Amino acid sequence: MMSKCLSGAAVAGALLAQAAVAATVSSATVNSPTATPIRHLVVIYGENESFDHDFATYPHATNPPGEPAFVALPGTPKVNGLSGTLLTHNPNAASGRNGADAADPFRLDRSQAATADQNHAYTAEQQAYDNGRADLFPLHTGRASPGGAGAFGTRGQVMGYYDGNTVTALWNYAQHFAMSDAAYTDTYGPSTPGALAVVSGQTNGARIVKTSKKPSTLKSPSYYIADGQGGDTLMGDVDPAGDICSNHGNQVRMQARNIGDLLNEAGVTWGGFMGGFNLARVNPDHSTGCRRTTYNPVVGHAVVDYIPHHAWFQYAPSTANPTHARPSSLQAIGHTFEAGSQTRDPANHAYGMHDFFDAVRAGDFPAVSFLKAPAYQDGHAGYSDPLDEQAFIVKVLNFLQQQPAWAHTAVILAWDDSDGWYDHAYTPPTNASFDAQADQLQGPGRCGTGQPRAGVDGKPVNGRCGPGTRTPFLVISPWARPNHVGHTLLIQSSISRFIEDNWLGGKRLGDGSFDATAGSIMDLFDFKHGGKLPPLYLDPVHGTVLAAPPRTQGPSSAS
Repeated sequence: MMSKCLSGAAVAGALLAQAAVAATVSSATVNSPTATPIRHLVVIYGENESFDHDFATYPHATNPPGEPAFVALPGTPKVNGLSGTLLTHNPNAASGRNGADAADPFRLDRSQAATADQNHAYTAEQQAYDNGRADLFPLHTGRASPGGAGAFGTRGQVMGYYDGNTVTALWNYAQHFAMSDAAYTDTYGPSTPGALAVVSGQTNGARIVKTSKKPSTLKSPSYYIADGQGGDTLMGDVDPAGDICSNHGNQVRMQARNIGDLLNEAGVTWGGFMGGFNLARVNPDHSTGCRRTTYNPVVGHAVVDYIPHHAWFQYAPSTANPTHARPSSLQAIGHTFEAGSQTRDPANHAYGMHDFFDAVRAGDFPAVSFLKAPAYQDGHAGYSDPLDEQAFIVKVLNFLQQQPAWAHTAVILAWDDSDGWYDHAYTPPTNASFDAQADQLQGPGRCGTGQPRAGVDGKPVNGRCGPGTRTPFLVISPWARPNHVGHTLLIQSSISRFIEDNWLGGKRLGDGSFDATAGSIMDLFDFKHGGKLPPLYLDPVHGTVLAAPPRTQGPSSAS
């Protein structure tokens, strides 16, 4: 068990040495230029979950009648979750500033899986943490849904959590593989900063192409703020410039390089696969193009499959596919050039979700794949829920675990932000920001101490205060440490760091990216003795363990 205080570099150095030995041993069966036995990495990037929201009482579930049961394996480690007075006399219940919305944490059952979308803005999350007291969530991030038990119908809903009877698949994956209880967002804030963090570690260098908003220096905080050096830092949701599906009023382009650029330079295959990205497909409701939708009974209406402000690689011209052009062939998926030529493939590594399944089935499994479910299955409160999300995650993993390449594959389950859901595990910022209006963690204009990290121009910039909020983080692989909980402090950029360490010889993004100091995920693997964990097949509806591998068909036509 490694301490939070151990540097990411120290952890990575020790474990990469072990990994190099394991990779050499395994080269008799698989030849690949990687530092570890992992030849394929799949990142399933979900929406809007705090760690406490999904794992507050892990590994203890309530197990009421009529819900999928969960019983922990012997020796299951505890997590930094909720117990004792945090459950029964929580600061959010005691604080008079929360008024009638004050609440202790409370269990959400499967009938309450669909909830309101909480406030997860950069400033609101800082205010909820109240300089580490973590006692003002109902006041600053709470929103309500009607009906339900406990505080469900008030802004105290933000204190709700699921257990292993609802997020059953996640709890079962954690039992058999590895997870971290110390993974945080790079900065405070919502989806777009989180999407940029996992691939570039940088939200500075925003170039506002179109806007109907005013910057925070003129009025209230917007989706971007002046960085104090003559540029702008992104801190909210906004669509990528040029994407034909983007909002016509607000669009931004980012200057920083991302992990796709580094993979291209090294000739490593990769792809970003998003539900709804292929505009030529037609859904059962006859919708197509940018407005392709899927009816979701959870919210009682159709949900647009593709959300531009979740599209990691669309923000940089070098990795964007603004017209959603299709790949020249199945064999071109993952590659920079068309099969057998030096002509750039029109898709530029950006594909629909079905393309991932098709490529893997054809034996053209990219080395690195980022997956985003169609919106109705991405888990985002307000238009999706954890049961829809579970169905997508389980479908992908049941499929991958039946592939020949599974023996050298790792899947990371990570999330773009916490949605503002309560999480007690505040961590002090290691990167400060001092915008007079946007930063409020320790009072007006204060979030952290010391000089802020450099932006894309090499100067200290505002708007990147973090680490932010804690989110779930799981590794599913034959090489994962079984039934293991890691405590090394991770951020979203830790995923890019692993890619860099495994495929790119430790090359970093530069431009002030957080990848340079992000904690290492290596302690979630066992590269010295591992590689033997059996597949775990789950029921996509209930999240319970199946006795035999299911038949897998890939995604629905909505992908």
